[in-house]
Amino acid sequence: MRGGSKPGERRGGRQRGTKNKRTVERERALIDAAVKIAGALGSEAFQGDAHAFLVWIYKDAAQPIELRIEAAKAAIGYEKPRLASVEGKVEGTLSLEKLVMESIALHEQRSAVQIREE
Repeated sequence: MRGGSKPGERRGGRQRGTKNKRTVERERALIDAAVKIAGALGSEAFQGDAHAFLVWIYKDAAQPIELRIEAAKAAIGYEKPRLASVEGKVEGTLSLEKLVMESIALHEQRSAVQIREE
């Protein structure tokens, strides 16, 4: 007789869809920061855009570093352009033999020019 859970059966642990401790802490910190801002500014809570809010968060040294990093990651796409992918197109083929022959011919031409200059 076998003890414990059956194959495929899951017991204990966090239920599917439940947020982990770090996510809960981050969301709580965001809510606390929003409440703090709303209290400091009164009815004019925050008239800036989302980017201005993220900048304020990541520049505020009083905020937890994890929250500041998340805000910086979210804001960087609007501050620095992303590198664009470039598609290269190569036409024709170049065999190793052809490459070597062209290199030898170029070397011979340079040698001939040097001999004439002397």
